[in-house]
Amino acid sequence: MEHALSPTTLIELRRPRPYPAVSVLTPTHRREPESAQDPVRLRNVVAEAKKRLEHDPAVTRERRNDVVEQLDRALAEVDLTHAEDGLAIFAAPGEHQVWSLTRPVPERVVLSDTFLTRNLVAAQAAERPFWVLAVSADRVTLWNGAGHRVTEARVGGFPMTRDRDNFDAERQERIGDLPSTFRDEDIRHFLRDADTAVARVLRTRQRPLYVTGETAALSLLDEIGTVTRDAAHIPHGGLAHGTPEAVWQAVRPMVAAEDRRNVDTVARRLEAARGHKTFAAGVDEVRQNAQQGRIQLLAVEENFRTAVRADGDGGGHLVPADSGDLDVREDIVDEIVERCLDTGAEVRFVPDGTLGDARGIAGVLRY
Repeated sequence: MEHALSPTTLIELRRPRPYPAVSVLTPTHRREPESAQDPVRLRNVVAEAKKRLEHDPAVTRERRNDVVEQLDRALAEVDLTHAEDGLAIFAAPGEHQVWSLTRPVPERVVLSDTFLTRNLVAAQAAERPFWVLAVSADRVTLWNGAGHRVTEARVGGFPMTRDRDNFDAERQERIGDLPSTFRDEDIRHFLRDADTAVARVLRTRQRPLYVTGETAALSLLDEIGTVTRDAAHIPHGGLAHGTPEAVWQAVRPMVAAEDRRNVDTVARRLEAARGHKTFAAGVDEVRQNAQQGRIQLLAVEENFRTAVRADGDGGGHLVPADSGDLDVREDIVDEIVERCLDTGAEVRFVPDGTLGDARGIAGVLRY
């Protein structure tokens, strides 16, 4: 199952497909007893997708069989023992993908000529992704951080290793045999190359960067680095050879502190917008401004969900709805998030209750 959504991957997911491109979404659960229902619910929603394919006159028999086979393959790849909060299955002629999401999604089946990506985009934004670069004298690793986990990223030439006979820099540093390791010219070149490599990654996937390593390594990056010099430094050796859990525990306090600073900054910007009459609040008002590309900063409470429908007066306004209502839009919040990101807005998820009378969602307008 996929987790990390890069800009390149998103572009690929959004490209038009031969009809039908099937999107299957279903909520999942991390723990019992709720998780016990997930296998049955998943099979049922996939069965619904197959039924829709069977009764769609625009789908030829050949394509229907192809997409049904892709759905079966996707279903076989799902690992519900590691389920998060939602699941998305995409299937089209000749291809399929399975995505695990850290944000709940409404259960739905969509047949179109593109995949439904709004829920993936919103889940990625809610995770507040970051990078961790772990450096040592003989190895540099890059870690993809999102939510409350990190996974090793094998992109941009990482991990980088420096091979030398009988070279064990970590061990020698621990026993004191290598007091000037990071003064070695080869190591300076090695870490400069790592700095250049992570700069390339940041150009296409911009996000906060944390750098961990021995104090001497971080001092060297202060001297020779570019993006690594300006990143948040965490003095902690051994993580270039470490486990995901060890890396997460090392960066966790700084990530939490950064989250608190971001929430404070969002609150101040929203308060200033009220004074400047560039403030929008509530789903209907925010959605209209998002459609016009007027949102500069979007703030959403982490667990805010609401179902809406058009009010029927022709004015394009939205009103609250129940899940069973006709033409209900259960993932309107994710739709707004995706639209704001597409128009270059900042999107920040904040703890529940932060937005007060803004009713779960608010924005700072460009004009």
